[in-house]
Amino acid sequence: MNRRVKLVLVVALVVAALAGILVVTKMSGGGAASAPKISTLKIVSVKTPKKVGDMLKDDDLVLVDFAGTPPQGAVRDKQSLIGRGVISDIFPGEPIMEGRLAPKGSGAGLAPVIPPGMRSMAIRVDSVADLAGFATPGARVDVLAMGVPPASGNTTNQTGAEVRTILQNIQVLSAAQNIQKDAEGKPQAVDVVNLLVTPDQAQTLSLAATQAHVQLSLRNPMDNGTDPVIGNNLKAMYEGSKPVEKVAKVARPQGPGPVRPRNTHSVEVLNGSKSSVVNFPEAEGQL
Repeated sequence: MNRRVKLVLVVALVVAALAGILVVTKMSGGGAASAPKISTLKIVSVKTPKKVGDMLKDDDLVLVDFAGTPPQGAVRDKQSLIGRGVISDIFPGEPIMEGRLAPKGSGAGLAPVIPPGMRSMAIRVDSVADLAGFATPGARVDVLAMGVPPASGNTTNQTGAEVRTILQNIQVLSAAQNIQKDAEGKPQAVDVVNLLVTPDQAQTLSLAATQAHVQLSLRNPMDNGTDPVIGNNLKAMYEGSKPVEKVAKVARPQGPGPVRPRNTHSVEVLNGSKSSVVNFPEAEGQL
């Protein structure tokens, strides 16, 4: 092998080595062609799930990286959240939104959950008769009042006890002191429930709770309409369900049929200056 051939082989080996080094560098992510880095922002989230009525503490909060533009209302300052009540459930990893927190200084528990202009009204219920514990937070109910209405003037009440639907589509805020639903949807046996009502409805409910017997009827949470409901009373209820009395038919004795009148002949009888008419029945079988 001459000297020129050896030189060509050496150059070829060097070029091949350089090409291999370049390929390895590209595959390892080096060089100017690497993907651009996505920018992130620090936002505030929670370490563990927080439920309605909880109060946020410093140990509950954590800063997490959020890629891209955070949603409007996301909080980035931990100190501004300490001591604020939760009015909507918050889960780890998601940004804390202002709309899920009560205003600063309003505390935690049930009060911050009440919307402006509304009231929370507590009524005592029967754990057996009133929905058997299914009046849980978030449920929708109608309120019925039963009692004997007062007599008007000098008249006395003749209808007995009456029942009327006084409120419809009312939200249950809490069952006793629990403002959270059961995770498995189980009923909660309680003696008191808090209903979300307007000030006018609160007055009606207070009057009914003290002067009548109040019961709740559960409705579908998606049924938000109201229906015209006519009250009922004992007199109307019993009259409406009174059985029809059957009158026994008395068999009449079979007697002879009605007598068919026969044709008669009239004869005028003259007696001096007086006259009279005498009727003579036609003999049977005579034409």
